[in-house]
Amino acid sequence: MTPRSSRRDAAVPVPRQAPGPRPADAAAPADAPPEEAIARTLRPREKLCARGTAGLSDAELLALVLGSGTALRSAARVGRLLARHRPRELAAWSSARWLRVPGIGPARGAALAAAFELGRRAAERPEACPAIRGPEDVRPLVRDLERARKEHFVVLLLNARHELQGRETVSIGSLNASIVHPREVFQPAILHSAASIVLVHNHPSGDPEPSEEDLSITKRLVQVGDLVGIGVLDHIIVAARGTVSFRSRQLL
Repeated sequence: MTPRSSRRDAAVPVPRQAPGPRPADAAAPADAPPEEAIARTLRPREKLCARGTAGLSDAELLALVLGSGTALRSAARVGRLLARHRPRELAAWSSARWLRVPGIGPARGAALAAAFELGRRAAERPEACPAIRGPEDVRPLVRDLERARKEHFVVLLLNARHELQGRETVSIGSLNASIVHPREVFQPAILHSAASIVLVHNHPSGDPEPSEEDLSITKRLVQVGDLVGIGVLDHIIVAARGTVSFRSRQLL
């Protein structure tokens, strides 16, 4: 006798699910521009060639200076670790301080310290340049101040032909008469036998318009310059939204 088939025993077809996206597809957004997708795959050195130094993050720039990592930590990983600190903080580190970072030995520590020192010298002691005839010649020399988060008061030292002989940062912080003292402003000018100076400071707010405090400080420094025989040619305020020249505004 042949047993009857039971519906419970009958095979029930299971619908096939559509294949999900591959892991590689999930990593890149579908709407990402092609150039951004390509940039994510580039190593720091390749990105440097493609976009220049401005296209690299702090971590990538530090990884390039390191060159290579160790068996336990890659250069990229050490670069990300260092990027937790601001560049200005790293620039002040001693050789011994670099050695306290995991993955950095004496050779890499010395290379990093040397790189930051070269950057500091390039910013603080520029080479002599053509004569400064107006504010348009000053702005390229202090372009770094446009992005500074604190106010910097800088003195440009000029010779008798109005050629730049040096750059000195007098103060960093809020700008007021007690911080910007004539002694600190004119001391480097006297030591370098400067014939004249140009005053420069930035406004982190982005607005270059001079304040009452700016006008008061400038007037005081011009008077001191007349007494010591070192003329103040101009006072220039740089900011993200423009530049103001006291000379052009006839405020000197």
